[in-house]
Amino acid sequence: MRIGSHVSMSGGLLGAAEEAYSYGANTFMIYTGAPQNTIRKPIESLKISEAYMFMKEHDISDIVVHAPYIINLASFKPTTFNLATTFLAKEIERTKAVGSNYLVLHPGSYTEKNLDYGIARIAEGLNEVLTSDLELFICLETMAGKGSEVGKTFEELASIIEKVKYNEKIGICFDTCHTHDAGYDIANDLDGVINNFDKIVGVNKLKVFHLNGSLNPNGARKDRHANIGADQNNPKGKDYLGKDALLRVAHHSIVGEKPLILETPWLDATTNLYKQEMEMIRNGI
Repeated sequence: MRIGSHVSMSGGLLGAAEEAYSYGANTFMIYTGAPQNTIRKPIESLKISEAYMFMKEHDISDIVVHAPYIINLASFKPTTFNLATTFLAKEIERTKAVGSNYLVLHPGSYTEKNLDYGIARIAEGLNEVLTSDLELFICLETMAGKGSEVGKTFEELASIIEKVKYNEKIGICFDTCHTHDAGYDIANDLDGVINNFDKIVGVNKLKVFHLNGSLNPNGARKDRHANIGADQNNPKGKDYLGKDALLRVAHHSIVGEKPLILETPWLDATTNLYKQEMEMIRNGI
């Protein structure tokens, strides 16, 4: 099992790897800079070679990069769309530089337009940045369905993919909280959901999993992550998905050795449960 969490890049890639190791992880996910802006450190300052020496020593591999939230390929506004494509192209280069095969991307929100427009616009943006020789996957994330975001159904994701010229470069990041909040019953019918995904998108597209509980009931379309199996006494709230459901996901044959990334809440500014949650998931308890 390749399991890890989101970790900080404040100490470069080496610092990220060291933080992941402190949680008992053997993979991890990073943003190459703050997810809310375009400010990025020079690649030369990220301590990449030192990080890979440390990762080899400690059996850490198959790391994941998450694109920043400011990338909105569904936008009808030229300035927003152009920023999205330009910055996505730069993030692809940074993902290659840090040695990751996966760049996770929120598809985008169509705001004042409609779903069909959003789908077409996202495909247009992807067609601007994807090339036939790209050696990594842009992994569209399954979304919860809040507001006008695209990607809440498997059909929406499939529709984007079929409009992309080099769609063999497109993968999917399956987020358990988002999928649950979008209305898929992964708690009671995981195999049914996976079979449905296979018919519509194809399980060969599954590259990364985000393993998160949900603070809301099935179909709420809220996107609020919960600690795995948390009850109502948890400071951040109860997990409506439940530990058993997430264990079934983590140990399902469809996951295998694909990266499993926790994005569960920190209890306060200094306390997170990543280490405990990883042990629980890894050991199936």
